[in-house]
Amino acid sequence: SALVTSFEGKHGSVRYCVKATLRRPWAPARRARRAFTVIQPVDINSPALLAPQAGVREKMARPWCGPRGLVSLAAKIERKGFTPGEVIPIEAEVDNACARPVRPRAALVQTQTFLARGARKEKRTVLASGAGAPVGPGRRARWRGPALRIPPVAPSILQCRVLQVSYSLKVCVDIPGTSKLLLELPLVIGTVPLHPFGSRSSSVGSQASFLLDWVPGALLGPLEGEAPGGPQVRAVRGSHQDAL
Repeated sequence: SALVTSFEGKHGSVRYCVKATLRRPWAPARRARRAFTVIQPVDINSPALLAPQAGVREKMARPWCGPRGLVSLAAKIERKGFTPGEVIPIEAEVDNACARPVRPRAALVQTQTFLARGARKEKRTVLASGAGAPVGPGRRARWRGPALRIPPVAPSILQCRVLQVSYSLKVCVDIPGTSKLLLELPLVIGTVPLHPFGSRSSSVGSQASFLLDWVPGALLGPLEGEAPGGPQVRAVRGSHQDAL
C-alpha cells in the first residue's frame, strides 16, 4: 500500500526510518538507522480537482436594534486543486438588505485532525487572508477578493486513518451586532502542478525540491544515536493516488 506523506503536527507526526542489522560470527552485531521523507503524489490534473467550486449562503440578520434584512453571499473559485506557490483568485457577490454596512473577508485555512484511541483533536491555522471594502445598506456589490498565495505547506492527507490534513477557503461577511455569514469551499493541495503542456513526469520532478521547503527540521535532522554529520536524507515519492 502507498505510504502516507511525512508530516509533523502539534498532536502527532508521521515519520519514517529504515533500520539495518549486520550480524557476523564471533563479532558484535552492527546496527544503523536512517531517516527518510515520503512525499505521496497528489495530482491536481484529475477531473475532480479541476472542477470549479461555488456556493451560496444567506442569513436573515438583525444587527443591534435595526430592522431585519437578508444578507446573501455567493462565491466561486476556478478549481478545487492547487499547489504551493499558486494564487487562488476569489470572486464573490454580496447582497446587503440589512440596515448596517457589512464587510466581506476571505481566508485560506489548514485543518489538522488527529484520531487515536477514540479521541479527536484538531488544529486550525490561517495561512493567508484578506478583506474587501464595506457594502452599504441596501446595496449589492461584486467582490474580486485578494489573490491568496499558498505558502509552502504539506499536501493534503486524506487517506490516513489517524491523521488528516485538509484545506479550505473560507469566505465570510461580517455583520455588526450578529454572527458572521460563512461560506466554506473545500480545497486539495497537491504535489503535481497544473500542466497544460509538457509531461507529467517532468512536473513531478520539478516540484520535488519545492516540496521539501515545508518539511520540518525534525523530519530531516539526525536520529538519536547516529554518527556525527547526520544521515543523508532523500525525498521518496510513493505510487500515484488521486485524492478526491
